[in-house]
Amino acid sequence: MTVPAPTAETRWRCTLCGNLTRFDVTRSALVTEFLHFDLAGESRVEETEVHSETVESVRCRWCNAVDQVELVARPGAEAAEAPTTQG
Repeated sequence: MTVPAPTAETRWRCTLCGNLTRFDVTRSALVTEFLHFDLAGESRVEETEVHSETVESVRCRWCNAVDQVELVARPGAEAAEAPTTQG
């Protein structure tokens, strides 16, 4: 079961303990990386292009609950979206 990733307007919340800040995330990604090797053979990633990414599971670090994470609105997200009118 895939889990929706948080957005600028949403964040994760554990439904069992209420955790909002600590999660172990397992994800699959298809990427292309440009590797630079020095003369000693040590490599360093210089560029990464992400083609696709899927969050496979999210585990709460506080209570170890798996598949108990939901998306909730970030504080102030609604206010940031709503246009302000001055009269």
